[in-house]
Amino acid sequence: MTRVFGIRHHGPGSARSLRTALERFRPDAILIEGPADADPLVGYVAAEGMSPPVALLAYVPDQPAKAAFWPYAVFSPEWQALRHAAEHAVPVKFCDLPATTVLATEDEPGDRIDPLAELAAAAGYDDAERWWDAVVESVADADAFEAITEAMGALREAAERGMFAIGPATDAIEDTSPGRQPHEIPGIPAGGDPSSKTFEPDDQPRPAAHAESANSRTGDIVDEAIELEDVERQAIGIDAHTLRREAHMRQTMRKALKEGAQRLAVVCGAWHAPALTGKLGPATADAKLLKGLPKVKATVTWVPWTHSRLATTSGYGAGITSPGWYHHLFTETEQPVARWLTKVAGVLRAHDLPVSSAHIIESVRLADTLAVLRARPLAGLSEVTEAVRSVMCAGDETMVRLVASELVVGEALGAVPDGTPTVPLDADLRARIRTLRLKQEALSRNLDLDLRKEREVERSRLLHRLRVLGIDWGTPTTGEVRSTGTFRESWTLRWRPEFAVSIVEASRWGTTIRTAAEAKILDTAGRAGSTVGDLTAALEVALLADLGDATNGLISRLESAAALDHDVTHLLAALPGLTRTLRYGDVRGTDTEALAHVADGLLVRICAGLPGAVTGLDTDAAEQLRSQLDAAHTAIHTRDNDWATGEWLAALHRLADRDDVHGALVGRAVRLLADAGRIDESDSARRLSAALSIGNTAAAKAAWIDGFLGGRGLLLVHDRELLRLIDNWLRGLGDDMFVEILPLLRRTFGAFGSGERRAIGQAVRDGGSGTSCTGADTTFDVERGLVAMRTVADILGVPV
Repeated sequence: MTRVFGIRHHGPGSARSLRTALERFRPDAILIEGPADADPLVGYVAAEGMSPPVALLAYVPDQPAKAAFWPYAVFSPEWQALRHAAEHAVPVKFCDLPATTVLATEDEPGDRIDPLAELAAAAGYDDAERWWDAVVESVADADAFEAITEAMGALREAAERGMFAIGPATDAIEDTSPGRQPHEIPGIPAGGDPSSKTFEPDDQPRPAAHAESANSRTGDIVDEAIELEDVERQAIGIDAHTLRREAHMRQTMRKALKEGAQRLAVVCGAWHAPALTGKLGPATADAKLLKGLPKVKATVTWVPWTHSRLATTSGYGAGITSPGWYHHLFTETEQPVARWLTKVAGVLRAHDLPVSSAHIIESVRLADTLAVLRARPLAGLSEVTEAVRSVMCAGDETMVRLVASELVVGEALGAVPDGTPTVPLDADLRARIRTLRLKQEALSRNLDLDLRKEREVERSRLLHRLRVLGIDWGTPTTGEVRSTGTFRESWTLRWRPEFAVSIVEASRWGTTIRTAAEAKILDTAGRAGSTVGDLTAALEVALLADLGDATNGLISRLESAAALDHDVTHLLAALPGLTRTLRYGDVRGTDTEALAHVADGLLVRICAGLPGAVTGLDTDAAEQLRSQLDAAHTAIHTRDNDWATGEWLAALHRLADRDDVHGALVGRAVRLLADAGRIDESDSARRLSAALSIGNTAAAKAAWIDGFLGGRGLLLVHDRELLRLIDNWLRGLGDDMFVEILPLLRRTFGAFGSGERRAIGQAVRDGGSGTSCTGADTTFDVERGLVAMRTVADILGVPV
């Protein structure tokens, strides 16, 4: 006896009904829709550590990006069939086209009929998902399979007779179910758009049941189906690829029966059920249809998956709209509505919305009442959502969307056993994760690292190495713990299923995370066209990731590139990153002597080339160079090296003394020298007075002021002499001149903080009165100073 169970992929009602039906039927062999070459992995279903959602991953070893996934959740009927087989020691195999063929097939078309929508429309529903939820998911019925197979058989006959006016092939709904995504970017079907909603008949919420076998027609339409690949189809909704898949399923059924199966159970998408029911007939037609299919070498394994990747919003062609809700329906068999609304209340309370027990009680009553009014046996997702909207959220759609995101879709990350076949790089990553006590989670989690602790440093290095390999498990972020030093890093961690493919892709660089990251960063930095800035950035990353074997090679390449690069702007852009690298090296205990030598050589070239670089610049170029001067100045002072600081300030002094350089650069050089104590405030005031003299144009004067003051209004607040000079200059301008420079000055003063602008305005309103800081008679309160110093000493733990 053979029974075909047409199911909906990822349907809890189908899963529960199937489990009951299998218990009744007691098969001695089970076939499941899935890649036939994944049979060796069936044994891992019952292994310790296997926890859905998981997925079968098939990829081409030489082209890891060419991959396909077959996901399963705990509420997937296929998973329940696998579990039944494991628990009852029943032989189980997959019966769909093998991954070797799936990955070799190019852009196969898909069926253009959505049977779920057709059946829902026939039942008077305008929402196919709501119809399926009402008919199947809310009520488990082991006897429903025959009825739905019969309905699918009627739809297939209508499609074959051309009764569905679906339109040209370009408007077809793509076949994007799990077994047909050979070029899939995880979550995005091949050739599809992640924002589009695509359906494939056997992967939709399908009603299952029994019908007359469609095999009698298979032989008649084989040749026609093959020709359909090159012909625009106006009405037929069954394409050649679907027919090939069903032919392979029948061939697998014949093999199982030949091997002695007496009670064979076949679990497949409901759309395929009519084609597998009844007498299988001769194998000639199926063999002809499968002859000459392309093949490619492929590797298949298990990988963790997430609920969000099962959702249609992720672009998954066989997706569902509410994986979190379906998981709840399958796992919570007692009072599912009340338990669901209790979870909703917990989510809303976590977001500071006052929700009481009375809200939960009234929500349950409203949901049940709506179900009675709509003649439903149990409140479904639409009823509980309306109850939540009305009672708990008071009509606030923002909170309803929050519930939908956190619960209706939800997020759960599966796990696979440690012994699951994998590439060596993945094995090394798993070992490192266990050693460092990290946890792969689907939800975002903040991680603050104290780099003074060895384990925290190792965690940081692992995350940086993964980023080098293109596996962005961790994203650097601003942490909640305030810190101004380099001893702390903050990350946001979120594991995504597609990282499984990224790991396979990265395995070509090495067998461990460290060696692979070293090989890749050296390869990237060694490419033609790598600038000094690129090499500096790569070196900074290498030091953060502790890629010691790559550091020496990067330093050598950087030294050569810097010697050949005569563009001072390139060298200036590289200097801050190089200085940061030196600082991180100190914190992480890395030998940076060679790196310091490169930084010194870079500074010498910058100081030597700066006079020529600042000549003949227009306003835009001058402002861009000014930003680089600021960054370099900060970097050099951060490094705190006497020789480097002296060389840099000497170069700035030479720049400040020139009268053939753009005012924005001269003004900024004067300001930086004043901040460093190389020129005093009286010298700064003298230079400002000279810049505002009659011999210069109004635009040049405004540029000098912008360079001198840019972003630092407190200088005018505390130095009334400078404020007086600028105020007198402005008062002496004619109307035309004032209008000409007003936009420049507005930009300068607009960059000040609001408090700085108010203080400057107050000083001007008071007539600029007050004593300049220069030469002021200042009296210090020694007693108060000693109290403050003792407090600071106590904080630092320094004896007084």
